Amino acid sequence: MRWLIRSVLALSLLVFLAVAAVFMIPSERIAALAAERFAEVTGRKLVIEGSVRPSFFPTLGVQTGPVSVSNADWGTEGDMLRAEELSISLDLAALMGGEVKITGISAQAPQLVLERARDGRENWVFGGRGGGSAEAGMAGEGTPFTLDLAEVSDGRFTFVDHGAGSRIVLRSVNGEARIPAFLGAADFTFDAIMNDQPFEASVKLAEFAPFLEGRLVGVDLALTAGEADLRFAGQAGWNPLAAKGDLVANLADLSAITTLEGMAKPDLPQGLGAQRVEATGRLTLTDALSVHLREGTLRLDDNRLTLDADLTTAGERPNLSAQVQAGALSLAAAMSGQGGEIGGGARGGTQADGWPTAPIDVSALGLMDASIALTADSVDLGVAKFGTTRVVTTIDRARAVFDLRQIAAYQGTVSGQFVVNGRSGLSVGGDLVLSGLAMQSLLMDLGGYDRLIGTGDLALKFLGVGNSVDAIMRSFSGSGSLRLGKGELRGLDIAGMLRTLDAGFVGEGQKTIFEAVTAGFTIDGGVLSNSDLAFQAPYVTATGNGEVNLGARTLDYRLRPVALAAVDGTGGVMVPLLITGSWASPKFRLDLEALARERFEEQAKEAEARAKAELERKAEQELGIVRQEGESLEDAARRRAQEAIDAEAARLLQRLLGGGN
Repeated sequence: MRWLIRSVLALSLLVFLAVAAVFMIPSERIAALAAERFAEVTGRKLVIEGSVRPSFFPTLGVQTGPVSVSNADWGTEGDMLRAEELSISLDLAALMGGEVKITGISAQAPQLVLERARDGRENWVFGGRGGGSAEAGMAGEGTPFTLDLAEVSDGRFTFVDHGAGSRIVLRSVNGEARIPAFLGAADFTFDAIMNDQPFEASVKLAEFAPFLEGRLVGVDLALTAGEADLRFAGQAGWNPLAAKGDLVANLADLSAITTLEGMAKPDLPQGLGAQRVEATGRLTLTDALSVHLREGTLRLDDNRLTLDADLTTAGERPNLSAQVQAGALSLAAAMSGQGGEIGGGARGGTQADGWPTAPIDVSALGLMDASIALTADSVDLGVAKFGTTRVVTTIDRARAVFDLRQIAAYQGTVSGQFVVNGRSGLSVGGDLVLSGLAMQSLLMDLGGYDRLIGTGDLALKFLGVGNSVDAIMRSFSGSGSLRLGKGELRGLDIAGMLRTLDAGFVGEGQKTIFEAVTAGFTIDGGVLSNSDLAFQAPYVTATGNGEVNLGARTLDYRLRPVALAAVDGTGGVMVPLLITGSWASPKFRLDLEALARERFEEQAKEAEARAKAELERKAEQELGIVRQEGESLEDAARRRAQEAIDAEAARLLQRLLGGGN
């Protein structure tokens, strides 16, 4: 801003020369004198091509052909300023009274280049010849003036920061500026194209002169690009860079905003800004380039969040710290991918052919580090639904840890940690505890399975690696345990199967009431294995073992139910039940072959026991052995032999002592 003011005042000297030129000085000489004086004031070369046309009435002014101002000697982008035509006019009466009142400035097709060198030098900082400076030649940068109207048409603005390696180019710039009072308000409006995206902007300054010095002043900024618009009302200054005030942003046309920034539009899912992004709040920008938002609101489609946030940029990556509150938070659409929801589709996940194979992109995790505390009245993930939720999310070098402080879910609670690691490929893991959950609602949402009714507790540790849901499910490893209280298994009548040895007791209207179910399991290569299932029901108990293939979504499980004929457990009937096939359509059949084999083995063991007992009885008779209670035949024979040895030893001892025959 300073260089512009200095240049305007320097060019006003050309107006004075133009007045004299009306009577006696040729235009070529006017241009030469103006260029010489400009060089003395700024240390830059001014070139005026063509004729200089002065005017005296009704305003004092001058109009030129093409004009250029040289760049700093270290600049690489050519002339600092070039315009096809330049005109300036002054209020003669005010000028004679010692006041600089610019009635008009017009620049046709100006091209302005601002450069910052790697060592921090800036080409808009001028210096005069022989150690002179712009300040010396201008009676100070605070020289008061007013500007009725400045106009720019078809301009081009380029800013290059060689140290940061950044480049900003605005083309097709058209704008106006008004400075009615040097110490008062000023208005600037313009439209331009940046990165092929047209936009319009306006800036209203409450105090022009203090802003020129870099101090904080009242600012009203408005920006419109496509269907998106942004407004900031508060205070701002540039030395040092700082701002504080109220922000209102409607980013419905997010593609226009990201194009302005030279970025690709993020593919935001439904519920997280696909159709609607609005933000409001008190915004503060510090000279350390940190951004702070207080009393903020964020509208993402139909989700409304309130938040306080702090964004710092001093480290290796930006760091975001935020406290977020929400009412009913719907992320159902956000959790779905090209292949459908993680469960294969809400209310029917088991009917899908398989898990989604579309790649999961978690590259956004590497954009910044973060610590975000979320509190919501409810959260709908589509695949699962939660009540009151308190989650703290920490992102460190593309690894996100979700600390589940409080989650009300399915009449119970969920706690623990869930991790998404995007540092090298993608992996997910967790250590979760689910207590008192209504299993029918949970399994229905997770996989469309509604046959299990009851309240359960689940402890689960898991780790999965892969770039799609399918790959992750096929790689899972971990362990856990399950415990269910009283409940009902619909679609299967185990007692009826055992009574009739008929596998047809399945389907609508069939059910098994149970008192408790417990099981532990391990997971390896996407296959869940269990060997200690314990099932208790009135007149029926069962044990079970087998596998659940999480990746292939299939079952291979053997249940060993026993129907009790008496309360004490005697007289039971046991027939193994095989459960195989897909989750969507499991098959149940009685394993009669295994039952026959087990009974044959039992009969063989009984025959062997009877034969052994008969042999032992005959041995007792022939050897004269009488077994004591709980004593085996071998132990009895060993005892009988020891007794005979002891008796014989006693007789021999008596004979040696002369006490016997």
